[in-house]
Amino acid sequence: MKPAEELRELRKRPIDPQAEQEIIDGIEEVYFSNDSYDMMQHELEKLPPELNLQELEEYRDKLKSQQAAVSKKVADLILEKQPSYVKELERVTALQTSLQLAAVICTNARRQLSVSKEGFTEASLGLLANQRRRQLLTGLLKSLRTIKTLQRTDVRLSEMLEEEDYPGAIQLCLECQKAASTFKHYSCIRYRRRRLMSSLLSCEQLDVALSKTCKHFDVSHYTKVQLAYSLLGKTQTAMDQLHMHFTQAIHNTVFQVVLGYVELCAGNADTKFQKMQYKDLCTHITLDSYIPCLTDLCKALWEVMLSYHSTMQWHEKHDKQEATSAQGRSFPLSAVSDESMVDRSYVKKKLEHGLTRIWQDVQLKVKAYILGTDMSNFKYDDFIVVLDVISRLMQVGEEFCSSKSEVLQESIKRQSVNYFRNYHRARLEELRMFLENETWELCPVKSNFNISQLHEFKFMGQCRSPSISPSRQAVSSNSLAREELSLFEQYVQEGNPFEMHIENKDEETEDVLASNGYESDELEKSAYQDYDSDSDVPDELKQDYVDEQTGDAPVKSLSRDTMKGKRKSDYNLNKINAPILTNTTLNVIRLVGKYMQMMSILKPIAFDVIHCVSQLFDYYLYAVYTFFGRNDMYESSGLGLISSRLRTTLNRIQENLIDLEAVGENAGVHNATEDRKEKVPSPHLSQLVVLSNTDTLYGLAQRVVATESLVFLAEQFESLQSQLDTMMPAAKKPFLQQFYSQTVSTASELRKPIYWIVAAKAIDYEQMLLMMSGVKWDIREIMSQHNVYVDVLLKEFEQFYKRLGDVSRHVRIPLPVSNVLWEHCIRLANRTLVEGYANVKKCSNEGRALMQLDFQQFLMKLEKLTDLRPIPDKEFVETYIKAYYLTENDMEQFIKNHREYSMKQLANFGQRCVWVSHINKKARQKLLAAIDDIDRPKR
Repeated sequence: MKPAEELRELRKRPIDPQAEQEIIDGIEEVYFSNDSYDMMQHELEKLPPELNLQELEEYRDKLKSQQAAVSKKVADLILEKQPSYVKELERVTALQTSLQLAAVICTNARRQLSVSKEGFTEASLGLLANQRRRQLLTGLLKSLRTIKTLQRTDVRLSEMLEEEDYPGAIQLCLECQKAASTFKHYSCIRYRRRRLMSSLLSCEQLDVALSKTCKHFDVSHYTKVQLAYSLLGKTQTAMDQLHMHFTQAIHNTVFQVVLGYVELCAGNADTKFQKMQYKDLCTHITLDSYIPCLTDLCKALWEVMLSYHSTMQWHEKHDKQEATSAQGRSFPLSAVSDESMVDRSYVKKKLEHGLTRIWQDVQLKVKAYILGTDMSNFKYDDFIVVLDVISRLMQVGEEFCSSKSEVLQESIKRQSVNYFRNYHRARLEELRMFLENETWELCPVKSNFNISQLHEFKFMGQCRSPSISPSRQAVSSNSLAREELSLFEQYVQEGNPFEMHIENKDEETEDVLASNGYESDELEKSAYQDYDSDSDVPDELKQDYVDEQTGDAPVKSLSRDTMKGKRKSDYNLNKINAPILTNTTLNVIRLVGKYMQMMSILKPIAFDVIHCVSQLFDYYLYAVYTFFGRNDMYESSGLGLISSRLRTTLNRIQENLIDLEAVGENAGVHNATEDRKEKVPSPHLSQLVVLSNTDTLYGLAQRVVATESLVFLAEQFESLQSQLDTMMPAAKKPFLQQFYSQTVSTASELRKPIYWIVAAKAIDYEQMLLMMSGVKWDIREIMSQHNVYVDVLLKEFEQFYKRLGDVSRHVRIPLPVSNVLWEHCIRLANRTLVEGYANVKKCSNEGRALMQLDFQQFLMKLEKLTDLRPIPDKEFVETYIKAYYLTENDMEQFIKNHREYSMKQLANFGQRCVWVSHINKKARQKLLAAIDDIDRPKR
């Protein structure tokens, strides 16, 4: 059977519609793609490499069934659409009939138009021609009048430019250009149009007007210039030009300022300076003109930055007004608005980016000026002015563009480190000279003296001292109120932030010194005279003194009798609240203030400066110790006069700061190594200071002034700790904490070794030992009368008290000093008593009772001379005396537990036990063996 017949047979064969749809759905998608697709090629490509006849026939039957299903489906669809086809064919026939009718109507219309054309006459056409000629002539007359006006435009443009009416001139040019474009077919107008185009494109006068705003910003002038550029459609170009002008203005300004000072100092009109580069020109500035030139330089740069800041403010205000007006419009202007928004966005970004660029140019110019001169030989006040000016300039930079001014900081840090190294070295040498010439006399200051009253500490802005007038305080409060505003807000109208340095030099005079060292208080003077007259009263009257241990300073409202009854621990009632300090102390405090002022202005070198501040205190402490506290008998005294912390501090200072190799060398010659350059020779006590005079208690007045001035200095350092801590970098704060804990806090500990020397010499302890050795202690009866050596010792203490009173006429002896002196004297006396009792070769129980009687008499009389309670080392003596009454076992335990006694005293104690009746020979040997065991590790 042929394929066509097979296909017809398949189509005639009845098929279930669902099965037919499944056959169609099983057809591959590629058969429905497009007509150009080669189906035969597709099927051939699908054939496997090895052909199977049966499989091919089965696949062929499948394809035939799919073809038959599709054909049947198409035939069904054609039969379904047959009525629609017939209806559409009828419509086409009706349309053909309508077109034929339209052709007849058009033919009739053309025929009628031809008849109308023949009906017009020549007269009517002539009227129309004349009317047209009239209209042309009228237009020509208007054109000639406009051309005449254009010929006179140049004169008006010149007038408007002279009046700086740039928007009006641009508007006139644009109108003329528009008119010229209309009449460009005239040859004269073509020439005029080219000139107008040239004028609009050049805009040289407008560019000059724009450059004027870089130094002196004027709102109305800048508004006209911006409006003119806006009319030209060159808003972005104007902003680019403006930044170029600002850059040029910075360069020209600084060059002219520096050149003016260089030529002024040179004294001639040498033109070589004008040809120099700015960096080279800065090296020709003299030291005298450095600060004025720097100030004028900063003033000029401030004017440029203020103009830029004002320019930004103008644009911000203008943008807000534009946005507000755009919201109020009732009709859309999308094209204009979009262009305006693009311009505003460009201007805003350009101005914001220009901030950093302008400030960077300013920094580079000032950096070249700073590094162009060696400042190591500047006076301190001049250098502080330089730092203050640069600090104010960095503040301007912070407000101008939120910059940290790294360029300025690095340059001023280099100069500061160089300057401060030389300055500190000179100050240490100066401090050594002051200490070596210091006579340790009291510097008279008022009782309300505070470091905030000194000029050097004014920058800290502490509470107003009583010496500052209310009017000055009011001015200060107004200044604080102004500080709340930014610099650009303060000086936007007039003034300059760099003019403050001239004004600040006019400060109030310091009022810290007391006249002749005394306050003007007659009550205190008279009370002191009365107290002074009582210094020689008999001993019997001294026991009636009021027992008051507070040691508080008397207030001015106290009665004269009350002040006369004041206990003797306060040895000077006058100047009771005045600090004890010397001129050198005051100088060190001033130096600290200067150093802190430098730190506050230039924080990058804060650690270096604080390290130098610590060296000032270290050197002062070391000098006081060297002059008044160094003694080889400390260790043998057994009193622990120098703590391990104080000894460590002194050793550290000597190792790190003191140039021991400089001894014997010329102080002015430094052939030392680099390490020695950082050190200072040890100071020497002035020959005017006599420390060997008995009447002055071995220079007690000088010792008090030196030691208490050191304590006062330490107190001032303590009060400044929080301020120093805020200036200190976080990584270096442990150094500051260590300095305070290991050095500043040890200042009061120097009292013990320094006043111990006075106590050791003020009482003749050797004489007492000799007198005790002459006493017979092996008595056999109880005595009711104490020995003579007790009276002699008390007489020594009374003489000591009198000498203290003599010294207090010149220098106030504070209660802590008095307590230390009395404590040392009493300790030494008690230890001398123990030493004397230990030296006794023979002693009975009655002799021990006599020892207790002597000691009790000594204590009773001593308590009337001093407020010190409890009496130092009282138990030290009593325990030693009572040890002879202990049992055998208790004595052995006593020797093991009481290591505060010397081996000699313990050994003598063991030897003397032979006189104790209740101790046998074996027990004594056991005691001696215990003492030997204690002493053996020390050998």
